[in-house]
Amino acid sequence: MFLSVFSPLKVTSASIAPMSKENTGAVAERGGPSPFTGHVEFTKNFSPRPHISHAVFDFDGTLSLIREGWPEIMLAMFVEMLPPRADDDPAAVSRMLFDDMMQLNGKQTIYQMIQFAQRVKERGGSPQEPLWYKHEYLRRLEGKIQDRIESLRTGRVSPEKYLLHGSTELLTLLANRKMNLYLASGTDEIFVRREADLLGVTKFFGDRIYGAKDDYKSFSKKMVIDRILRENNIRGENLLAFGDGYVEIQNTKEVGGLAVAVASDEAHNGSGKIDEWKRNRLLAVDADIVIPDYRDAAPLLNRILSK
Repeated sequence: MFLSVFSPLKVTSASIAPMSKENTGAVAERGGPSPFTGHVEFTKNFSPRPHISHAVFDFDGTLSLIREGWPEIMLAMFVEMLPPRADDDPAAVSRMLFDDMMQLNGKQTIYQMIQFAQRVKERGGSPQEPLWYKHEYLRRLEGKIQDRIESLRTGRVSPEKYLLHGSTELLTLLANRKMNLYLASGTDEIFVRREADLLGVTKFFGDRIYGAKDDYKSFSKKMVIDRILRENNIRGENLLAFGDGYVEIQNTKEVGGLAVAVASDEAHNGSGKIDEWKRNRLLAVDADIVIPDYRDAAPLLNRILSK
């Protein structure tokens, strides 16, 4: 293990300069004659899909905020373990590592560890196995979120505190429309199931909850989406996806589904503010709609499912 001279830099996605907004084709609707009370953007790709029958959700940042702050934990570990160079600019190195992390956000955690191992190798170091890095990161993250887990388990806090604003209303509306709902997360499945239970959302998904495994080649969000289409004998146009990572948006668009980018402000739940880094990243993979949370769940679904 290498200990660098860098001091951890607190960086969040909102602090990274956003990519260009030019030619996004997104039109924001808010207030006035619009049925929306919050920020909602429809891109030129959008058209209503009245025949949608299945919906797939990412978990962390899209529904659950239990793991809010995970980038700080991962970045601090990477900064600590990266072999130093004499000419390093600590801020630039932290930014490079953060960008590596966020470019892979939405994929299984192991891919961020594979990328970090490559960075260690580039600097002449002898990296640990990516799975070792993953387990060490999870150990550290568990320490950060343990109080949140216990607070939920003992009932000291309401699940709404760690559910993205409006999540329960959205899930209830979808369930009332007889939608088949799925969870597909880059977080390990054992933790996704634990935290879905604590947040009271397992009832909406049943056994249709999927997450990462140590044998990372046995799971991907693309595999889940392909399975949904195959097992239910539906086409991509019948699929709706909600996510704050590019993977679920990209995979959904690849099969012809409708993708809602959830550019959530995880640190300030309910603020209604768009995370610009997420917004631009998800528009770049052709998201159809951009929202900060689910405060407009009912009018949003009406628009999506209108004939």
